[in-house]
Amino acid sequence: MMSHLHEGHPHAHHHAHGHAHPHDGWLHVHAPANKMRLAFWLTLLVFVAEVSGGVISGSLALLSDAGHVLTDMAALGLSWYALRQADRPTDARMTFGYHRAGILAAFLNALLLLGVTVWIIVEAWNRLLHPRPVEPLWMAVFALVGVIVNLSMALSMRHDDDLNVQSAVLHMLGDMAASLGVIAASVIIALTHWEPIDPIVSVMVSLAIAYGALRLARRAARILMEGAPAEVNANEVVQAILTVEGVRGVHDLHIWSIANGRNALSCHVEMDGVTTVSETQGVIREIEHRLRHLNVGHVTVQVEDEAHPHDSNVFCAQENEKPHRAHVSGAGDGDLK
Repeated sequence: MMSHLHEGHPHAHHHAHGHAHPHDGWLHVHAPANKMRLAFWLTLLVFVAEVSGGVISGSLALLSDAGHVLTDMAALGLSWYALRQADRPTDARMTFGYHRAGILAAFLNALLLLGVTVWIIVEAWNRLLHPRPVEPLWMAVFALVGVIVNLSMALSMRHDDDLNVQSAVLHMLGDMAASLGVIAASVIIALTHWEPIDPIVSVMVSLAIAYGALRLARRAARILMEGAPAEVNANEVVQAILTVEGVRGVHDLHIWSIANGRNALSCHVEMDGVTTVSETQGVIREIEHRLRHLNVGHVTVQVEDEAHPHDSNVFCAQENEKPHRAHVSGAGDGDLK
């Protein structure tokens, strides 16, 4: 018997009801896509301002930052597209929907950020070798536009749990830090005429960007590799299932994320002393209820009796290495190992 959670969690066909458990995070809202669209157009404004300022002031640092902003525009456009894809309903081809489009975009954004880091370092080295005179006043004025716009966007989006939105916030913070570095460099140049401060600040900014990008790439890769979500303790999940009255054992258990905050689980549960459909459904509902409190909102349970052939491991071995056979028997069946 297969059971899929239809009561008590907001799966795709329950979105219209607006029901969401505080831990499952399955309720999808359209706000992230709207925020990403606004971020794209405001970033375009920053790009135009910094290109204009770079030409007027003669600042290579400001023009370099404008190049950084240009890559962010591409990343934000990709994120905007991915979030729009995530709004598409499930169908026969994409039964889990299009949420992974956002994770792919977040991973690509992280790689793009790492590429930007390398580019900034190369440009900083070139600036040390070939310094140019700049006009620090205009340099600071146009960089201030980037600080104001990026700070306001980052503050408005900082509490969004969507991984794709978080990647965009990293871009904005990186832009803001770079603009602050340009302003600091302009002040020092104006006071001391020591132009090497410009590439030094650029390298410091690039290292901060690289750190955030590596963390983002790791989180996105974990989801793409179907790893257990960081916020879900697999051992606690197993114990929660085993302590439900009527459950004798659990095996073939898999925990993964469809997207950030949208966690799923499938498993085989061996029943003990449960004979009726009503009793079975009661056990399944109790499993679903307990797992929602452990950050798992999408649960699929296959019910078996003790005679069903299976490997006794909780986490199933590779099917091509240890196929299920009908010879499993003895007191060890269904034991947790």
